[in-house]
Amino acid sequence: MSTRSGPLGGMRVIELAHIMAGPVCGLMLADMGADVIKVEKPTGDDSRRFTPPQIGGEAAAYMMMNRNKRGISLNLKDPQAVDILRKLLATADVVIENYRKGTMEKLGLSYEDLAAVNPRLIYCEISGFGRTGPYAERGGFDLIAQGMSGLMSITGEGPGRPPVKVAAPISDINAGILGAMGVSAAYANMLQTGLGQKIDTSLFEAAITQTYWQSAIAFATGKKPEPLGSAHPLNAPYQAFQTRDGWINVGAANQSNWLRFLDVINAPELDDDPRFSSNAQRIQNLPALVDILNRYLGQDTTENWLCRMEEAHLPAGPVNDILQMHADPQARARDMIVELDHPTAGKVETIGHPVKFSRTPAQVNHAAPLLGQHTREVLAEMGYENAQIEALLRSQAVIAA
Repeated sequence: MSTRSGPLGGMRVIELAHIMAGPVCGLMLADMGADVIKVEKPTGDDSRRFTPPQIGGEAAAYMMMNRNKRGISLNLKDPQAVDILRKLLATADVVIENYRKGTMEKLGLSYEDLAAVNPRLIYCEISGFGRTGPYAERGGFDLIAQGMSGLMSITGEGPGRPPVKVAAPISDINAGILGAMGVSAAYANMLQTGLGQKIDTSLFEAAITQTYWQSAIAFATGKKPEPLGSAHPLNAPYQAFQTRDGWINVGAANQSNWLRFLDVINAPELDDDPRFSSNAQRIQNLPALVDILNRYLGQDTTENWLCRMEEAHLPAGPVNDILQMHADPQARARDMIVELDHPTAGKVETIGHPVKFSRTPAQVNHAAPLLGQHTREVLAEMGYENAQIEALLRSQAVIAA
């Protein structure tokens, strides 16, 4: 396969990962130009069965997480398939794996095994809790990581209400992004030193990094932060307010924006109220402030308020649903909604790459592969003859579309 464009063009990645965190890592690298070869078991990544919804018979969840990758299918219970994988890894720059601890070692594919043959290899492990510590043997899911990281304790409407999970699988997604960050840094170091290294991150740590503000408060006060709905723990007013026909987010997070806000809603008297004269006072009296501001904002529509706030240079925005976000002109202008051609589903839309490079742009060009779509192609690149490939297919050591 020809080298892809992008800042990571020329990098070869073998993705031994399923569902989300590992595939997000591979997705990020693929968008940035790496040739990512996703290795699936004969029944495919588990996310292929996350249905409904489907598009043209393919799981929408799988297609979202695996665009821009090539896909092969290996039956790793067959020594022939393990040998193929070992040969792939002998010349790869990166391997991503999110199996339970010990799985790669049982296959003879530990970091130590592979680095002895390919010292340039960057070995990225993404697990529930990391490969060391008392929880290293545990499996992990986004829900568990969100709960144990403290994230669910600060998410929701307020004290006394049931714990709330961030709706998006934020620890899965961020663990994948952190993995891609680690791979990119290790790759830069490898180009200087000729030596790869092992990278170890987890859903638990990815969720912990979402608590920077609240952890800062807890370190300083010794008190546990509570959930605040959409409000900010350190600035006010900075949250969603109810309008005549919906909701609006207002970020009056400093004194100058507070005064702009008062001008927009025509409530200058609030600045003379000692309860709201400073940010500290507004935080202390937040329930009363929210009640007053909701009464003001409830007098007009979200659209009208947004127009006035835009004119006043006051940070504000609507509370969009997902379909509204997809149609947003800024999202479209920034190529965050991209259309791709899928071999069986036809035209499909996906989320674009969030980092823009001026000289070596990331690209989202290829839909997610069918199961085993590139098995023959990759084996041929490795030097296997057609007869050998057909024999492997007959033995079911490999699967091809």
